[in-house]
Amino acid sequence: MNDAFARPNSVLVLGATSDIARAIVGLLVRDGCERVVLAGRDQVRLAEAAGEAKEAGASFVATLGFDANEVDQAAGVVDSGFSAAGRVDLVVVGLGLLADQPEDERDPTRVTRCLTVNFTWPAAALTRVAEHFREQGSGRALVLSSVAGVRVRRSNYIYGSAKAGLDAYARSLNQTLAGSGGFITVVRPGFVVSRMTEGRSAPPISTTPDAVARDAVAGLERGAEVVWSPGYLAVIFRVLRLLPEAIWRRLPF
Repeated sequence: MNDAFARPNSVLVLGATSDIARAIVGLLVRDGCERVVLAGRDQVRLAEAAGEAKEAGASFVATLGFDANEVDQAAGVVDSGFSAAGRVDLVVVGLGLLADQPEDERDPTRVTRCLTVNFTWPAAALTRVAEHFREQGSGRALVLSSVAGVRVRRSNYIYGSAKAGLDAYARSLNQTLAGSGGFITVVRPGFVVSRMTEGRSAPPISTTPDAVARDAVAGLERGAEVVWSPGYLAVIFRVLRLLPEAIWRRLPF
C-alpha cells in the first residue's frame, strides 16, 4: 500500500530498461518500495536493472519479457505483472523509441513501429492498468511522455505525434478514473541525455535521467496530474504554443 506520502510499496515498470525508468526505480526502492516487477524486451539490460533494484534494497524483484510491437499481448503483460507483484501500488510506463526522422518518414513500416512502441502498446497497456486500479480501489501510474508531443515539430514529427497521442490518452484516461482510487500522472521531460539519445546533439536546455526521476517522484508525492522536467519548460511551452504556425516553422530546433 502507498504510505501517507504516496510512496509505493510495490511497482510494476513497463519499459524497465530505459535509463529514466531505472533511475525512478532506484529512488523508489531507496524510499522504501519493497516489491519490484520489471518488464522489458532487452533481457541483458533487464537483468542489469533487476540487479540494481536488489542492490538498492528491494526484497522482491521479478522480470517479464515482452515485445512492444505485439500490441495484442499488452493486456497479458500487465496481468502477469500484477500477478507477480501480488498487488501494484504504482505502474511506471517508460517505453520509448526515437525515430530516425529522415529515414523513417519514407518507410511506412518504420513509421508504424515508432507509433506502436511510443503510443499504441502503452495505450493498450494503460487500459488494462486502469481496470486493475478499479478492481483494487487504488493505484497510481507514471506515464513518461515528452515535450516533443506538446507542440510537434517538423524535425521529429513521427516521435512527437506518438507522444502527443500518449499524453492526451493518459490524461483523458485519468478522467475516467475519478472516484475509483486510481490516478495517472503524465511526465513531460525535455531532451534527456541518455542511451536513447546517444549520438544526438544535446540542446542548451537538456536534462538527465536522474533529474527526470527526481521530478517524477516529487510530482507523484504531491499528486500532480502533469510534471514538467525541468519545471521551467512549462513556462517556455506556454509561450511556444501561442506562436503562429508561420513563426513556429522557422524556429531553429
